[in-house]
Amino acid sequence: MASVTGLLQAARERLAGSPRERLGKWAANRRILGIGRAPRIVPVTEAWHVGALLLGDGRVFATGEVLRARHDAIRGYTAEAQRARSERAAAAARGGFAEGEVLHLGWTEMDADAVDRGESSGILSLVNGVPHIAWSHTGPPRPLADYLDDMLSLR
Repeated sequence: MASVTGLLQAARERLAGSPRERLGKWAANRRILGIGRAPRIVPVTEAWHVGALLLGDGRVFATGEVLRARHDAIRGYTAEAQRARSERAAAAARGGFAEGEVLHLGWTEMDADAVDRGESSGILSLVNGVPHIAWSHTGPPRPLADYLDDMLSLR
């Protein structure tokens, strides 16, 4: 029977040489000479984006929001959600992401070893001893091996 850590390591080996995307997080705002800095998102690590998963070196994350960094510009918006997303994209550019670079924000790190021990971690769990992923909020968990094969076959 395959373990979560084994399945993820096999996926990493298949992905070797493929481009990765960076993960970011909000940086704590510091004041310099009493002047606050604009909010920014800074790079933390990088990983392969495989559907609902982000596979890093020895680490696994559940995806959050996917953004494309871009410089702040005056734009007209019809929805407040568009404005907020644009502000996050500008914060990423201020934090060191290149113009147009794809990044991940709001990701959650999971513990593959815990899942191998029978616990659940984020969207990973064991169902009748078989590693599964809850890749959809509405659908039932799916066997992780099948999910990874499907996602990697699309590359």
